[in-house]
Amino acid sequence: QLRLLESGGGLVQAGGSLRLSCAASGCTFRNYGMGWFRRALGKEREFVAAITWNGGSTNYADSVKGRFTISRDNANNKLLLQMNSLKPEDTAVYYCAGHPWDPSIATMTSTRYEYWGPGTQVTVSS
Repeated sequence: QLRLLESGGGLVQAGGSLRLSCAASGCTFRNYGMGWFRRALGKEREFVAAITWNGGSTNYADSVKGRFTISRDNANNKLLLQMNSLKPEDTAVYYCAGHPWDPSIATMTSTRYEYWGPGTQVTVSS
């Protein structure tokens, strides 16, 4: 199975930037479409960004579009999320996820993802 581990979370002031990374192992990374999801305290998990197997297509939640950038490095089995202009409402646990359903689609549907990392905490102060 695909194993995922996030890193790069932390505390940052509003307006600042943070870069999250996800290390993948166990299976052929390029066979999976990948995505980032997040869950804020007291709220349900929500979609953040997704990317196809070769990075040719991406999708973003309206709340982060223009501020966040998802990318992947297949040679090093890494998924990245560059977060700029951070807001307090971005505070959440961020999860890296992979889906084998169709790696050519940057799906926003959480139920299509089968593999999940344990998450990394991002806290944005006012």
